[in-house]
Amino acid sequence: MVKKVKRMGKLDELDMKILTELVKDSSISIPKLSKKLNSNPSVTYSRVKRLLNRNVIKRFTIEVNEELLGYNVAAIIGINIDPKKRDEVVKGLLSLPEVREVSEVTGRFDIIAKVKTKSLDALREFVSEKIGRIPGLIKSETFLEMKRTTSSHDYTLDGLE
Repeated sequence: MVKKVKRMGKLDELDMKILTELVKDSSISIPKLSKKLNSNPSVTYSRVKRLLNRNVIKRFTIEVNEELLGYNVAAIIGINIDPKKRDEVVKGLLSLPEVREVSEVTGRFDIIAKVKTKSLDALREFVSEKIGRIPGLIKSETFLEMKRTTSSHDYTLDGLE
């Protein structure tokens, strides 16, 4: 199945400001967003709709505080695989509820998996009992996340023109 890609068209400074604000808080109302950007609400609404229609904005979502749900241990697992079984390994990883994200990468690992568990014991069991049993997985190395620092950045027109 071939997916049609719509041409993005020109984006301007207002589009970039809208994206920046929505990344910070996707639940902001159009009137509040308009006021923050000093823009007419109907213009802001039509710009958001255009960004959605052109797939610049893929979706609106939430960020869950998983620590409040008991998922207190975060880890990054570097994985080496049999290249012939790449799809099977990725599918196997994504079927595990502890896995949050899987990336195919370059470097010393073939795949990086980001995982969350409720305890160190649960992480140990996950790595040895679940990850270790995926066919095509050759070896893994687990990195315990000690602290996460994220960045919020502004979107600009640099590089788009």
